[in-house]
Amino acid sequence: MHERRQYQGLSEAEAAARLAADGYNELARDERRRLVGILKDLFLEPMISMLIICGGLYLILGDHGEALLLLCSVFIIAGINTYQQNKTENTLEALRQIASPRALVIRGGVEHRIAGREVVRGDIVIIGEGDRVPADGAVLEFINLLVDESVLTGESAPVTKRIWQAGEAVAQPGGDNLPFFYSGTLVTKGRAVMEVLRTGKTSELGKIGQSLAVLRPEKTRLEEETAQLTRIVGIIALGSCLAIVGIIYWHSGDFIPSVLAGLTLAMSAMPEEFPVVLTVFLALGAWRIAKKNVLARRVSAIEMLGSATVLCVDKTGTLTQNRMMIDCLKTDGHILRVGGAGMPAGYLELVEQAALASADDTREPMEKAIWDLAKANLPGTVHWHESWKMVQEYPLESGLLALTRAWDMGGGRLAVAVKGAPEAVIGLCRASADRAREILDAAEEMAKDGLRVLAVAKSEWSGALPDRPAGFPFSYVGLIGFRDPVRPEVPAAIKECRSAGIRVVMITGDYATTALRVADDLGLEHRSACVTGDELMKMTDEELALKAQFTNVFARVVPEHKLRIVRAFKANGEVVAMTGDGVNDAPALKAAHIGIAMGERGTDVAREASGLVLLDDNFASIVAAVRLGRRIYDNLKKSLGYVLAVHFPIIFLSLVPALMGLPLILLPAHIVFLELIIDPVCSVAYEMEGEQPGIMGRPPRPANSRVFDWPTVIISVVEGLTATAVALTIYFLSFRFFAEGEARLLTFGSVIAVNIMLVFVNRSKRRSFVANLAGRNPAFWGMAIGATLILGVVIAVPTLSRLFRFGVFHWSFILVFLLAAFVFALVVDLVKMAVARILRRRWVFL
Repeated sequence: MHERRQYQGLSEAEAAARLAADGYNELARDERRRLVGILKDLFLEPMISMLIICGGLYLILGDHGEALLLLCSVFIIAGINTYQQNKTENTLEALRQIASPRALVIRGGVEHRIAGREVVRGDIVIIGEGDRVPADGAVLEFINLLVDESVLTGESAPVTKRIWQAGEAVAQPGGDNLPFFYSGTLVTKGRAVMEVLRTGKTSELGKIGQSLAVLRPEKTRLEEETAQLTRIVGIIALGSCLAIVGIIYWHSGDFIPSVLAGLTLAMSAMPEEFPVVLTVFLALGAWRIAKKNVLARRVSAIEMLGSATVLCVDKTGTLTQNRMMIDCLKTDGHILRVGGAGMPAGYLELVEQAALASADDTREPMEKAIWDLAKANLPGTVHWHESWKMVQEYPLESGLLALTRAWDMGGGRLAVAVKGAPEAVIGLCRASADRAREILDAAEEMAKDGLRVLAVAKSEWSGALPDRPAGFPFSYVGLIGFRDPVRPEVPAAIKECRSAGIRVVMITGDYATTALRVADDLGLEHRSACVTGDELMKMTDEELALKAQFTNVFARVVPEHKLRIVRAFKANGEVVAMTGDGVNDAPALKAAHIGIAMGERGTDVAREASGLVLLDDNFASIVAAVRLGRRIYDNLKKSLGYVLAVHFPIIFLSLVPALMGLPLILLPAHIVFLELIIDPVCSVAYEMEGEQPGIMGRPPRPANSRVFDWPTVIISVVEGLTATAVALTIYFLSFRFFAEGEARLLTFGSVIAVNIMLVFVNRSKRRSFVANLAGRNPAFWGMAIGATLILGVVIAVPTLSRLFRFGVFHWSFILVFLLAAFVFALVVDLVKMAVARILRRRWVFL
């Protein structure tokens, strides 16, 4: 095809009607959460609801200052949460808007450039080198065409096409010589005209997108565990609230104060910190991981990183660079592994003729590799021809998978070079049967080594050019083997995964020989075992699960196979992470516990299906993400343990006075102070805690591990009950020597002091509070100083002091605060020391 035929295409009216009937040429996706929805969910939170109710009751009682304090806290919480969630939604929307391809269509006989989403059935689309195909369609005409379909098939080498015959049904993608284009694939060479047959959800890409709709991302164990604990404690808190309301009302006969006391207890006992701390903590972790070029689409995936036991990896573009590099050159009886400086003279002619048969301004990966090698070795030799001009190109044909170019050498002489499939080039050379068998055997041996092989031949000509390449008297020159090179940073990353107890499994659409060779290059253990797609199809799910226990390489697989493989690992109790960049990876990405998509090379559907996105497509970033995931989980466990412990003194200080008919110590304002100041700051401080020594030398957490395991719960309960005993002791003693206001101030200040010490004590189960105080983390000291200063401001400012119902401050109170913190830390240390001795663990005092 040198001159394009004339096409009329659809009229604008026809296109509009089909767009209305079929919908836009795009994949379905989840609706973006609107601001109203975010606010609605927020104000349905129990803590927010109780703050609003308490504020309203104080207004009824005429206590406008207390009401204003509580209602302002509601707006502060709402503002922070709305900003964070809206920012997250904006980030996800920006990711979804990574440009869909634009399309050059012919409508009414005129060419138009339109958005890819507006392409409809029947559109005539012109595509050229570097264009991404906007929909599935039939090949009407082309010249010198190669298409990269790795996004759908996993094959790194581009494929050829042929002209579509009317009535041919759309076939599955994969292999050469198909008469169809597929949405999302890339034209690497030449140009073509296509007629659109399928768009949107009906395209091959859309079908894979549709398969994602039936897969629901699973909640992580931490989310389920936190939700379960929240429900249990929430029910207890609600029952206690109703009981307190009834008891106080029976004693006093005042309904509104009784309700306020009940709400205060409910606010102190309501475990809303667990989901809040979980969300905030993982969001901060997402920000920290983003600095390592990993974007968290679902922050819950961060928590799962530390427990990942199997990492399923797509070869093309993830472990390899998704480009072609010349691996070896073969001439008669000799072979050269390409690499290093210089090239023997005997191989220069092979490189010369291959370059003459290739375009030097192409995006086709094999031709780029040929020209890179030629420019590095031929200049300054007789094999470099800057003055020659190309006079004729014979493109690939359906019956001849070879590209021929003729060059004017001057003086009426022409140099002709051809490269292509070995069987095609041998046919042009008119080789004898024995000679042909010899060359084909050599090409087959190279192919078994995982190489894509091209043969090269040459000829000289003078006079009028023949109509077809077969008219030239070609002579065979040699073979060129191409390899998709591995990413240089991947072997070290795989080695670190192995040391961290993470098993790396390669899943690819390539041949088994290619997969095993790449596995060797990567240092991936496989014991020469590889399961192919054909073998997998014959297995039951139970047989596949058994085979998956010992197999690290899967080859010649299709998307449905990948999904079965991931499910097989999950059936074996593994925590599965899956990396990939193509549409073919998307179902497995969504089915895996952790889906990790490529950001630069990845498709929209893969990113939509994943929990994490590697922004730099760097496999080594996965290791950094796993390291951070383990650190985040360790620190999150400390933070949630702290939150559990800190609620004990708050609950008992709300409950005991009410049951005993004594003045209430904690009012809603005090609860808000603790919730808004201490808890969030402590969560941030724990998030900034450094990683534990040898964090990547230990195995992954067991899949059934719980953040609130028995050791964590027991230690948190001991810490909580010790803090409660200290606080109640001060409460009862203070009422013997001081008025209600002074007693409330002394008790509340002691609770703050014990709370601060609890933060330090909880940093490690194997170190004393002295060692924990000395540990490096400025955030802890910033938290302690900040909380102390805020309490000082509340005490010093009369208006705030009255809102908190405090009495006169005495400087001797400071000694009580310090003594309370010291006694608490000493008792907890004695308990932890005893536990360490029983478990024979090392105890660090300093």
